[in-house]
Amino acid sequence: MFLISDLCTMLNTYLDEDEVKEVYRAYLFGAEAHSGQMRMSGEPYIYHPLAVARILAGLKLDHKTLMAAILHDVIEDTEYAKEQLANEFDDEVASLVDGVSKLTQIKFESKAEAQAENFRKLMLAMAKDVRVILIKLADRVHNMRTIGIMRPEKKRRIAKETLDIYVPIAHRLGINSIRVELEELGFEAAHPLRHKILQDSIAKISGNRKEIINKIEVVVKSRLEEESLHCEIIGREKHLYSVYKKMKDKNLSFSDVYDVYAFRIIVDKVDTCYRVMGMLHNLYKPLPGRFKDYIAIPKVNGYQSLHTVLFGPYGVPIEVQIRTDEMDKVAEAGIAAHWLYKQGSKSSASPQGSANEWLRDLLEMQQTSGNSMEFLENVKMDLFPDVVYVFTPSGEIKELQRGSTAIDFAYSVHTDIGNKCVAVKIDRQLAPLRTQLETGQTVEIVTAPGAKPSPAWLNFVVTGRARTHIRHYLKSLQTSEAITLGSRLLDRSLGAYSMSINGLPKSYLDTAVKNFNLNTFEELLTEIGLGNRMPVLVAKQLVQQLPDHSRPAKQKMPGNQFDIKGILSKYAPSWLKTSSSHTATPLAIRGTEGVVVNYAKCCHPIPGDPIVGIFSAGKGIVIHTKGCNNVKEYKKHPENILELQWEDNTSGDFPVEIRIEVNNQRGVLAIIAAKISELETNIENVSLDDKDHRYTDLLFLINVKSRKHLADIMRQIKLIEHVRRISRTKG
Repeated sequence: MFLISDLCTMLNTYLDEDEVKEVYRAYLFGAEAHSGQMRMSGEPYIYHPLAVARILAGLKLDHKTLMAAILHDVIEDTEYAKEQLANEFDDEVASLVDGVSKLTQIKFESKAEAQAENFRKLMLAMAKDVRVILIKLADRVHNMRTIGIMRPEKKRRIAKETLDIYVPIAHRLGINSIRVELEELGFEAAHPLRHKILQDSIAKISGNRKEIINKIEVVVKSRLEEESLHCEIIGREKHLYSVYKKMKDKNLSFSDVYDVYAFRIIVDKVDTCYRVMGMLHNLYKPLPGRFKDYIAIPKVNGYQSLHTVLFGPYGVPIEVQIRTDEMDKVAEAGIAAHWLYKQGSKSSASPQGSANEWLRDLLEMQQTSGNSMEFLENVKMDLFPDVVYVFTPSGEIKELQRGSTAIDFAYSVHTDIGNKCVAVKIDRQLAPLRTQLETGQTVEIVTAPGAKPSPAWLNFVVTGRARTHIRHYLKSLQTSEAITLGSRLLDRSLGAYSMSINGLPKSYLDTAVKNFNLNTFEELLTEIGLGNRMPVLVAKQLVQQLPDHSRPAKQKMPGNQFDIKGILSKYAPSWLKTSSSHTATPLAIRGTEGVVVNYAKCCHPIPGDPIVGIFSAGKGIVIHTKGCNNVKEYKKHPENILELQWEDNTSGDFPVEIRIEVNNQRGVLAIIAAKISELETNIENVSLDDKDHRYTDLLFLINVKSRKHLADIMRQIKLIEHVRRISRTKG
């Protein structure tokens, strides 16, 4: 049984006395927190975190990591919270424990390889400190060591999770010792029968192999001594899982894989690596194309070594790895190795900073640094800077580009979810739709049957999928709204002739549409609604083409009547209804018309203003205030002008610009902005116009509900000290 005294003995070999005491204090706290809790094996729970700390001590990690390892289940399994750990120890230890707890809450459910890859990326991206991953890996190692007590099906599930998720992470971080152990334990638990057959096969031929390995080792060592090259030679046994994987992936027999003899040669410096390589190539003939220089060009996880395959004695192939002592430690411990190199320095730098220092040292001793720079990018605070990984409520992982919002997420799930999105819950809390998502969050989209995309969404979505679907919907929406608005405008214009669309024969309208060079009457209404054809001119042409254009519609003409109600029932939203009146009363505007009714930016009309509409090609109706200077230009073409009025129940927020002249005093802008926020409105834009050294004009673009709302705001702002005058700008 491994005890805290054994751990302290290990730590005394490389940590200060005070640091060992801190680890011991964390143990006392953890033992008290887990008091009464037992593992499935029946032993006290504290033995598990103690074993995790022992694994990390074998990698010679810093004392804060070891403290967090001992406490790593405290937040998850006891009544203690992160804040209590921070008070008892410090923020660094508490953050490490909290990071491990968050990773523990992630459940691996999907069996798809793509999902496994996303899960690996998610774990790495969530860990703001790479030590969180190291603790989690050590935790998995001990759990795999003690997996024997579990049911076979649960063992297989955990073993598959280990091989799919944790082994690639250990490989990514270059921690060979942990990777190999997880592979062996995972293989044995996932495929116990295959493991036993391979183990027995290797045992049968191990005696003969050892004899051959010893002979090769003696020959190589004597030749190196002749050249005065001092080194350590280690005959390497192939691991069971690597044998199994090579047989499976390359469809090879056991003898094809296991007839290879492997050696590792460890030397003092880089120059010696290349000298040893030259000597070996003189001793045994190298296999063409099998030489790899991972010293000059390291692997992406920082691994460095020279690899070669030789034709050895008895015709057996020999795999050789040649590396320095430092490279060997890196190969075994990966990113964790930097703590070992920093033991003597007692640097005050954070472990994360030490890791980057170590990587910079590594760069200096190699000829080219391209791939190590890639590794350096991989171990930065955010290992995947361009993407975020979030969960659906069912636990599925979605990969989105960084900066994605709840709307982007909704469209990544399904187009209909995006189109009907009305709200979002992020980690069970309601949040604005434009909220940018962060890795590890659970996102739930709230939909409503009558909801539809807003043009404003295009201002903040970042994914191409979301942008494409929003534009497609708005284009379809524009067509339907243009048809209903066009029918309303045309019906109103026909009213001047005491006629209506319903009074016109369908056969006649079909002929009239062809005269307009269009295919359907819906196309004609769309053209009117989009402002491409004037309803007054269309009505005039329709009436003039009637057999007897003086006959009012109320005297029904022979033939099938045109079904305008059928069209409107197909296209019309709730705000657009066919008018039963055919008088020249102004068209009523409610404020919820959609994309075919726009508000002019020159005069910013708001409810309560006298308004007119200007037909604008492709936009439909653009609403101006009657006093706007731009309206005067259109009065030369009265057919382009439409009389409008606001409905009594107009709703929504409307932009309007106000000009405020103030004394040049520090802080006056902030005071006015705060007052505007108090008055239930939003500020869309602010600009300054310096008049002279005494006075400045502030231009605010704000949202209001009506003229009355605007008047209340202006009245309150006028009372602020240093405000000289205030006015509304009107184009």
